[in-house]
Amino acid sequence: MSPDNLPVPGRPAKIQGHHLDRWAIDYVRQSHPQQVQRHRESAQVQVQLKERALAWGWPADRIRVLDGDQGRSGTTTAGREDFSWLLSEIALGHVGLVLCFQINRLAREDEDCCRLIKICAAFDTLLADQDGLYHPQDFNDRMILTIKGFMGGFELHQLQQRMQAGRLNRCRRGEWLGQPPPGYVVGADRKLQLDPDEQAQQITRLVLEQFAALGSVSGLARHLRKQGIEWPWRPISGPNRGVLQWRRPHRETLRQLVRNPAYAGVYTWGRYAVDPRRALPGRRGSGRVRRQPEDCAVFLPDNHPAYLSWEQYQANLRRFGQHRQRGPVPGPGRATVAVLAGLVVCGECGSRMHTQYARSLRYVCQRRSLDYAGPRCQSLSGETLEELACDRVLEVVTPASLELSRQAAEECRRERAAQDDQWRLRLERAAQEVDRAFRQYNAVEPENRLVARTLERSWEVALAARRDMEEQYRRFREERPVRPSAAELAEIEALAQDLPALWRAPTTTVMQRRRVVRLLLERVVIWAPSSSQNVKVQLHWTGGTVTEHRIRRRVRGWEQMTDMAAVREQLEEWRAAGWTSRQMAAGLNAAGHSTPHGRPFSAEGVRQLLVRGGPNPTSTPAGPAGRKPRSPGGTASG
Repeated sequence: MSPDNLPVPGRPAKIQGHHLDRWAIDYVRQSHPQQVQRHRESAQVQVQLKERALAWGWPADRIRVLDGDQGRSGTTTAGREDFSWLLSEIALGHVGLVLCFQINRLAREDEDCCRLIKICAAFDTLLADQDGLYHPQDFNDRMILTIKGFMGGFELHQLQQRMQAGRLNRCRRGEWLGQPPPGYVVGADRKLQLDPDEQAQQITRLVLEQFAALGSVSGLARHLRKQGIEWPWRPISGPNRGVLQWRRPHRETLRQLVRNPAYAGVYTWGRYAVDPRRALPGRRGSGRVRRQPEDCAVFLPDNHPAYLSWEQYQANLRRFGQHRQRGPVPGPGRATVAVLAGLVVCGECGSRMHTQYARSLRYVCQRRSLDYAGPRCQSLSGETLEELACDRVLEVVTPASLELSRQAAEECRRERAAQDDQWRLRLERAAQEVDRAFRQYNAVEPENRLVARTLERSWEVALAARRDMEEQYRRFREERPVRPSAAELAEIEALAQDLPALWRAPTTTVMQRRRVVRLLLERVVIWAPSSSQNVKVQLHWTGGTVTEHRIRRRVRGWEQMTDMAAVREQLEEWRAAGWTSRQMAAGLNAAGHSTPHGRPFSAEGVRQLLVRGGPNPTSTPAGPAGRKPRSPGGTASG
């Protein structure tokens, strides 16, 4: 036995001299970020294991604490950089001892734990926990380590099973777990109740109503920002627990609000499940799939007060299904120039057509080119198509002009009343803040000037905020009174009776025209073959009615003109009769013909067309008696 391997009093016999020449690693890990923040004693206990390595003879400069995996679960090795570094150092023969509070602190999965034990046995690395020291090359020690690893996985399964059963039992009673949605609070029976704050209730209803009217989360966010409306929030932890706060609305918050079935009075549990095939290693929460409310483990309709009906909630979900960029379902109304953007569907492949604005508006189907690297299905200039759709919509709406004027006036009154209610509640809250600041200032002892000065400044700030809000409210009432005036009502009625003029007025925005079109049309299906200028259009109206129409579009070449054969035949007759190019152009325009670009014929255009079909007339031939032939208009000039 070499002098380095001689037993040392107080040191286990398993520790040899070559072990002391290598690193002693103290691995510290807690599974969740909340444990790192709230249970700091557990981390301290794990760090103190390095004292054991000092007692066994390792120099202090050869002991290293790894705590970079704090807040990461041990169910997987992905994302745990310190653990991966530890495995590589063991495989390089640089580690003599690995310390941990429990073996399952290193790995919870049986496969990962067994792999660690095998690597330690192969490279003669010791393992130690709070119970003792183990040499993986020893059969008995290796068996104990393996059993402890299996017991760690079994313990994790039992903990998850008990916790999941407890949650499921509470959910079946309809008790809310975690953060309640904005606009709700958790009552004494652990069920959701409407927020006692009246303004929070009204803003929640306003957001849901505006989404139903606008149809998109982006439009809803822009509306709230324009009106200066903030979002209610009550934190469930921290020093301001349960205190109502106001925050700027975020698009993702609004999206989750509209998709949450709790606002329809429905309690669900298990809306999200993890698909192992889609999960990414080391990414917490990846691979989640959304279930329909009816498919959840717990589905309790009418469990608590609702902000909207179940039918309205289903309509909101259908709106979200229409927000896909591709597919036959109409998309949302975005801030574009086209009135029919999102409604036009390709009749060849059934995909939604995209809008392009290079020189002018065009509707293009790119499914074959993007998915199959082939040519585009169809392409169509949008001007003619939109004129057709708008004219048909005006034909449907014009007979109901009187009823529309009444509905417009009522909608204007209701919208202004809702905005006025929001201002009134904001003023009431500002007055409440002033009263609170005054009571605090009035309650302090007069001689305690150190506190009185601070409270006085707070009172002055509250007073200034209330005055500023009152001034803003006064300007709002002057610009937009709650009830429309008699002149505004008369203007609304006059505009409703002349809908075409109102439709084409420069003050009417594209978004307003699009909202009217989307109320009447579900989608517009077109067939525009590249070999023809004729386009077949199907208008699918709300309610199931389908009307079919034909339009002529602008094309690029003469070969796409359906009446090209008749035009050339007529030109040959006129040329044989001795007509000039200018006379021929006048005759074609009088007959209603046009160029591929939709423009009237000119003399140069006639000459170019004749070049394609035969020789170019460079001079004007004379008639039989030496006279020039008469033109269609009765003139003989060329």
